[in-house]
Amino acid sequence: MSSAAIPQAPLAGADAPLLEVRAVAKRFGAREVLKNISVNIAAGEFLTLLGESGSGKTTLLRLIAGFEEPTTGEIWMSSERLDTLPPHQRRVNTVFQNYALFPHLSVRDNVAYGLRVQGAPKKEIPSRVNEALAMVKMTEFAGARPSLLSGGQQQRVALARALVNRPQLLLLDEPLSALDANLRKQMQGELKALQREIGITFLFVTHDQEEAMALSDRIALVRDGALEQVASPREIYARPATAYTAQFIGQTNLLRGEIQRSIATCGVLRWPVEEPDGPVLFSLRPETIRLCADGKRQTHEVKFRGVVRQQIYGGSSELLEVDSGDGQLLRVRLPACGPLAGELDFVFSIADAIRVLD
Repeated sequence: MSSAAIPQAPLAGADAPLLEVRAVAKRFGAREVLKNISVNIAAGEFLTLLGESGSGKTTLLRLIAGFEEPTTGEIWMSSERLDTLPPHQRRVNTVFQNYALFPHLSVRDNVAYGLRVQGAPKKEIPSRVNEALAMVKMTEFAGARPSLLSGGQQQRVALARALVNRPQLLLLDEPLSALDANLRKQMQGELKALQREIGITFLFVTHDQEEAMALSDRIALVRDGALEQVASPREIYARPATAYTAQFIGQTNLLRGEIQRSIATCGVLRWPVEEPDGPVLFSLRPETIRLCADGKRQTHEVKFRGVVRQQIYGGSSELLEVDSGDGQLLRVRLPACGPLAGELDFVFSIADAIRVLD
């Protein structure tokens, strides 16, 4: 899907965006890493760049930070051309995946380092460092060395070091990826709460779709150097624009079929649509399909009979693999209900079958 044709959900907050990426492309030799990327970020927004490894999301972050230069296109921030400025003149700070803390310096000195390099007045430095440490609840560890801190505490120090410079925009390059699963969940909540509290704009990079869904005001899904879709987590999940988006964000059933005389036919499934004739592809989320115990359906629903081929218990839910006929297998997610077997009736709402681009 072309980056230029990507619809963007409305920006939250102020009318004028804080950051504008305008038709940016980046090549390394003959390899085109970014292709005509255009995206805006509002002041105070939490925008996540989501994509597979090698999709180009970190390259875009590096262009904004000033570690790389665009091959074509422009980057603007607060109505000022950003991509022509050296990194130290940009009101942008980066939190890296490995945190990059100085092991021989205390937490306090790690946080103060950037201020000293920038030549901040000496009288200001202690109060600004204390303020930044208080923001991330690390005041009591000010004298400690990084090696004595947990992964989560090191991440907070890295955040404080970035925040002490009072950036307009904070760039975060997979900062939670080194943490174990439980701590990662905890830090997701803390990171979101911190961003809301301090009001700084966050541009966050991750390959983890669950993390993107939990943290973001909007998600920019990057695929092979181009934007696939930009929307809120709810919108990108409920109304994916493409088959790739539908499959990358959660699980889905892709129903390929044909429309003839206002009837969509996808294998054994048929329902009325207000669409022109021709080939068609729909996304149907597993949780939108439910058991039809009484065998009845409403006029806005599609009913089908299927054989349960597999059932996977997931605690609060069960994931079924259902053969609906002619070799058509559908995933169905139900609330935990105990073992199921044999032929059963299922139903879904026509509105939950979302047409997507191939």
